[in-house]
Amino acid sequence: MAHASDGHVLEFKLPDLGEGLTEAEIVRWLVEVGDVVAVDQPVVEVETAKAMVEVPCPYGGVVTARFGEEGTELPVGAPLVTVTVGGGGAAADGPARDSGTDAGAAGTPVAGTPAAAAAETSPAAETKAEGSGNVLVGYGTSEAPARRRRVRPGHQAATGASGRANGRVRGAGAVDGPVRTAEPADGPVPVISPLVRRLARQHDLDLRELTGSGPDGLILRADVEYALRAAAAQGGRTADPEAGTGRVPDAAPAAVSSAPRSDGTRVPLKGVRGAVADKLSRSRREIPDATCWVDADATELMRARTAMNASGGPKISLVALLARICTAALARFPELNSTVDTDAREIVRLDRVHLGFAAQTDRGLVVPVVRDAHTRDAEALTAEFARLTEAARAGRLTPGELTGGTFTLNNYGVFGVDGSTPIINHPEAAMLGVGRIVPKPWVHEGELAVRQVVQLSLTFDHRVCDGGTAGGFLRYVADCVEQPAVLLRTL
Repeated sequence: MAHASDGHVLEFKLPDLGEGLTEAEIVRWLVEVGDVVAVDQPVVEVETAKAMVEVPCPYGGVVTARFGEEGTELPVGAPLVTVTVGGGGAAADGPARDSGTDAGAAGTPVAGTPAAAAAETSPAAETKAEGSGNVLVGYGTSEAPARRRRVRPGHQAATGASGRANGRVRGAGAVDGPVRTAEPADGPVPVISPLVRRLARQHDLDLRELTGSGPDGLILRADVEYALRAAAAQGGRTADPEAGTGRVPDAAPAAVSSAPRSDGTRVPLKGVRGAVADKLSRSRREIPDATCWVDADATELMRARTAMNASGGPKISLVALLARICTAALARFPELNSTVDTDAREIVRLDRVHLGFAAQTDRGLVVPVVRDAHTRDAEALTAEFARLTEAARAGRLTPGELTGGTFTLNNYGVFGVDGSTPIINHPEAAMLGVGRIVPKPWVHEGELAVRQVVQLSLTFDHRVCDGGTAGGFLRYVADCVEQPAVLLRTL
């Protein structure tokens, strides 16, 4: 069994994986208990609401525990692995793991291992350890924590390490013994999920007033939601004893079930669908948006593209030409390439255009971002759109390729529709929608003719500009579509 002597046990938690991502599902473990890992070596592959990500560990040493089975959904901040670093180093004297005692399956360190002993390690005996300094988004290490929290006698090691961060996750497998014991009224609140605490905090709900329906009185998310619904139904009062405790009745149906029921089929609002729902709901809550639209004759744009592609070299895509038009328009109307800092009550106009574009995949709608789109020509934009689209469909987009956009181009014409009122991709200030390009009757040079017509729509944050600016932007885009030579002014 691989082991480390006199080492320092560090707990590596699921890091922040990108903007708006609060949880991830374990897809595949890349290490086993007992394996020796190097600094920044990937230890687990997770699926977020936006992409598949390999998570690197910032510590080098021996893996002494894994938390969660494959298929388990963990919140950001939940422990992933514990690693013993320093000391006498690691020695591989035999198999990397004991097939009968895989701590990772239940998220509980094996008794007698360094991970279990770490719970009783005194702060004075701990030493500093080097970290990688950079792990994914918003997460890094510089040195080991100065001290670790003791676990009260009678609790398992999992209570101190994994219990606080979803040690007993549905589908994570059984944990030998109780994960958490009942607490006295004046003791710690029996909550292990940071998502539950955040939900209660957002609604000013005192968790001490609730009695959890989980094992040993553990407060679950369903308990908080039940209490909030009960309070709302009574106008904010919790006179009903059941509402006051937040207890879920025994006969209550499961919170989420995908099995057919008499009242229909329930589909979990999670993964990509859940992330999209949260993002769009926030946009509707916070952004006072408005939409304007115009029909444009795209015949000349289509001819220009045909001429470009007939001259040899890489083919130019239509979306690349539309993106080039967008960046030229944003240079003239920078108000729409901005965001609103609500805390400072300021509009922040951005110097660079990071252009997002909507891409439909088997996993749902995602919005990859073309960095510095304003510096790219049509050929470079075509190549980048192709690369990001392929990565999106394969589920290989990184969090960095899905965040940081400043303006979004939405080509919903590929679905065979003419118009839409897009919802702004928060925290951006605008989105340009493009419908299908189809032959329609059109007055051209004073005569009725059949032309290739497209409907363009712009949804914008009314806080950053008024209708005159939005209309000017959209009119300029339409002029470039109708007469591509207009773009020559900005090249």
